[in-house]
Amino acid sequence: MKESIMNQEKLAKLQAQVRIGGKGSARRKKKVVHRTATADDKKLQFSLKKLGVNNISGIEEVNMFTNHGTVIHFNNPKVQASLAANTFTITGHAENKQITEMLPGILNQLGADSLTSLRRLAENLCLIILKVKNKHIQGRKIPVYASINRQCCSS
Repeated sequence: MKESIMNQEKLAKLQAQVRIGGKGSARRKKKVVHRTATADDKKLQFSLKKLGVNNISGIEEVNMFTNHGTVIHFNNPKVQASLAANTFTITGHAENKQITEMLPGILNQLGADSLTSLRRLAENLCLIILKVKNKHIQGRKIPVYASINRQCCSS
């Protein structure tokens, strides 16, 4: 009889140790520890090291053009490559910018798709200028420069 009382006390003590929250919460065998971003970065770097990536120096900026007319811009990125694994990694601070913010410095980087989106953007800008020219705000016309108007109408 004494043994069963001791076992119940021992079991109650063990159950109290297992409970993570307060009274009435579920019992867990172990506490789940969430990983930080640095742990993920270390795991990624270890995987890249297995692939045999090499650092590529001398790259000052990287621009990735999206279909939506935006640019993912990296300034002074860390670029690594493994030609055997057909893997390229670009790490660093990324900024999402509009193509218009990056002009004229990226004109030589634009491909055929980007040039068509830039042309479409210019056409939309011309349409907006023409619409604004025809509208009245509080009885006054908005002044639009004649040179811009001629350029839009001629193309």
